[in-house]
Amino acid sequence: MAEFFQAIDQFPVTLKAWLMGHASGVLPEWALPLVSAALSITPILAVFPLLFALTTVIERKGLGRIQNRIGPNRVGIPLTNIRLAGFGQFIADGIKSLTKEDVVPHVADKVVHFLAPITLLIPVLLTYSVLPFGKNMVPLDLPQTGLLFFFALGASTELSVFMAGWSSRNKYSLLGAMRAIAQMVSYEIPLILSSLTVVMMAGTLSLAGIVESQADVRFGFLHGWHLFTPWGFVGFCLFLTAAAAEANRTPFDLPEAESEIIAGYFTEYSGFKFAIFFLAEYLGLFAMCGLGITLFLGGWLPPFKFLGFIPSWCWFLGKLVALILLFIWLRGTLPRLRTDQLMGFAWKFLLPMTLINLVVAALWHLSGGSVPLVVRWVVGFALLAVPYWLLGRGFEAKVGKREYRFAN
Repeated sequence: MAEFFQAIDQFPVTLKAWLMGHASGVLPEWALPLVSAALSITPILAVFPLLFALTTVIERKGLGRIQNRIGPNRVGIPLTNIRLAGFGQFIADGIKSLTKEDVVPHVADKVVHFLAPITLLIPVLLTYSVLPFGKNMVPLDLPQTGLLFFFALGASTELSVFMAGWSSRNKYSLLGAMRAIAQMVSYEIPLILSSLTVVMMAGTLSLAGIVESQADVRFGFLHGWHLFTPWGFVGFCLFLTAAAAEANRTPFDLPEAESEIIAGYFTEYSGFKFAIFFLAEYLGLFAMCGLGITLFLGGWLPPFKFLGFIPSWCWFLGKLVALILLFIWLRGTLPRLRTDQLMGFAWKFLLPMTLINLVVAALWHLSGGSVPLVVRWVVGFALLAVPYWLLGRGFEAKVGKREYRFAN
């Protein structure tokens, strides 16, 4: 039985090795690296866009339930009477995007307007190349620069956002682009600093190495996820908050505040170009969730050692789905922030908390082996809880309660 589960776990790796073995006897030597890259890219291009399509339906149905309505429930397989509980809605949406007219403003910079969605999608797809999806399943293992490569590609998306807003020649698009860039730059700092604690503890920038650093077993049954430490739990919460802002998710969806600036930096986009922006936004969210899983949730490792028989890629996908459902729940629950609240929260709360978390992680590491675990937990929790309370009190004093007045 153990061999059977091991075979299922390593089936993608075995299949690729089998295909490469047959290709080596047919293709020339220079073509083999290209074939290997194509075999690694194909599952990514198949799984994550499909996950995006399903997520759009699940999100609409979930928000419908939260708001006491039904959501999509009629569209199924095209040209048939099979409804599939509405899960064919993404097929209809895709056909609509492909056939809808591509409207470009007459005064727009048409070349930049065309390139903006492409330059947003390509870096997002490249971030998946360094994520470890399972045991021995890293498309591109960079031993010393994996995390740096991920953040470098993430930072390049700001250029495409500016290209979309500026090339549209629309004041709402430009305002949305400026909002988005200010938000992304502000929240990238706490995002990187919250990840830096994991790099300090793991001693490597390799994402596969970070997963391996969490493989040690504690208490005889529990894997050493970084989440199971005070600095890891707080770092994970800070990481998710900054990741939501980076992905323009509620309550940080200011660049797409339809009540103020229509649709933000892609107001002047329609048809398939708009669909590419939509796809890139969700794929960026999935990539951020995948990075958070790798850094704090043990990657493809199970929480308990005795659950190790379940295929590693199943654990990764299960954690990814759980985080996606969390973001859907937050979207249906939290109200949108104002722009000043958004920026103040990043610089006056998240940034100080990430810096304090770095100090706590350093103290946790230096006290290992000489201080009992219970004492380390109490001290680490206190060092993080007190600044959290003080910073939160400062926000409450400045913001206060909102009062509504109505005309007579």
